[in-house]
Amino acid sequence: ARERLAHKVAVIERALAARGCGREPARVLAALGGLELAAMAGGFLAAAAHRLPAVVDGFIASVAALVAVRLCPAAREYLVFGHRSAEPGHAHALEALEATPLLALDMRLGEGSGAALAFPLLTAACAMLRDMATFGDAGVTR
Repeated sequence: ARERLAHKVAVIERALAARGCGREPARVLAALGGLELAAMAGGFLAAAAHRLPAVVDGFIASVAALVAVRLCPAAREYLVFGHRSAEPGHAHALEALEATPLLALDMRLGEGSGAALAFPLLTAACAMLRDMATFGDAGVTR
């Protein structure tokens, strides 16, 4: 496992050096990321610009979120992490984002499955904040 990781790191470092993009997030994304990563990173930035939360689902989405946060650190406040994938790299992305996902079910299905499972938790949390009586409203004294 360590040899595979070392090989992957070496391949990425060679690709970054060959493209001369350094560590600047937009240049790294342009050099090594696909259109889907750029679109997701842009979506996270757009959500933050409109002060809307965005659910980040899984490893690839977390990598796109990391790019977005490296481009605009304030975007981090608008990201909710749906689940921790079983993919080994996901833990590293979450750590870099200082993120604790809502769920950890060892899934690696993709297709937004973690976000789909996390969304009812977010809906319930919003309902509690909106509808739950305070101690004062409920007449609780001690």
